Amino acid sequence: MEEFLKAFAADPADFIPYTALVLGFIIAIAWLFLATIESIVKTRSRERSRREMAAYVAEGSLTPEQAEKILVAEPKDSSAIS
Repeated sequence: MEEFLKAFAADPADFIPYTALVLGFIIAIAWLFLATIESIVKTRSRERSRREMAAYVAEGSLTPEQAEKILVAEPKDSSAIS
């Protein structure tokens, strides 16, 4: 291991490709982690909305048809949600 490090110590520019590779992996892992978190948040929000609509239907504030229309409707500005 020491010989390996001594070989690179002669020219620090040799570390650049390895540094780029390591940073690329770190960025990819962070992106996957954040994409997973985003997916979890979206799923929880969707389920929360379904439970709220079910509660409104149960108390009689909404008809099942109205609740279905609300849940099926897509937002007009999808960039605000994602």
